[in-house]
Amino acid sequence: MVLLATPHARFHWTFLAAVDEFRANGEPAHDGVLNWPAEGDFPGLVFTREGLEDSAEFDRFVANRVGDAEVGNPRPPGWTTATYWWLEDPDRVDEFVGSISLRHHIDHPMLATVGGHVGYSVRPRARRRGFASDALRQVVPLAAARGIPRLLVTCDLDNVASARTIEANGGELEGELGGKRRYWITTGA
Repeated sequence: MVLLATPHARFHWTFLAAVDEFRANGEPAHDGVLNWPAEGDFPGLVFTREGLEDSAEFDRFVANRVGDAEVGNPRPPGWTTATYWWLEDPDRVDEFVGSISLRHHIDHPMLATVGGHVGYSVRPRARRRGFASDALRQVVPLAAARGIPRLLVTCDLDNVASARTIEANGGELEGELGGKRRYWITTGA
């Protein structure tokens, strides 16, 4: 069973190692490093892999991930609050193996169509161990506790592993839109 951990500085070096793995595997969009350009009144929020080597900058990054559950945390216009967890290998203390987020609302057009309530990624060397499926299983009742009755969870059309993960957690395929499979999971809220 994977552990859902609040983002924390104790994952500093294993998080950066995971970033390197995602990038070496041609998956920079899943590396978790934020790059939100300025938009409207939002001044932008940009972190870099190199900058995150500095412990103070990593602490600022962690504070943003944890604070994103709060309404006042800086985010682009229209983006919603979200709770982030970092996935910890239960056999290796402080070993970052991925992340999962629960978006509290999907009012934004991108989230309502292709983004969904939940986003997750597992670093390449930790895949095929059930971490994503177990993390999603743990997040469903947390969504119910927040009063979210149904979760929209999406995946790329060609991502068979992610489709299996969603289906194993009760995901019912609604259809395809914008290059994504759209699934709904009833939370029991």
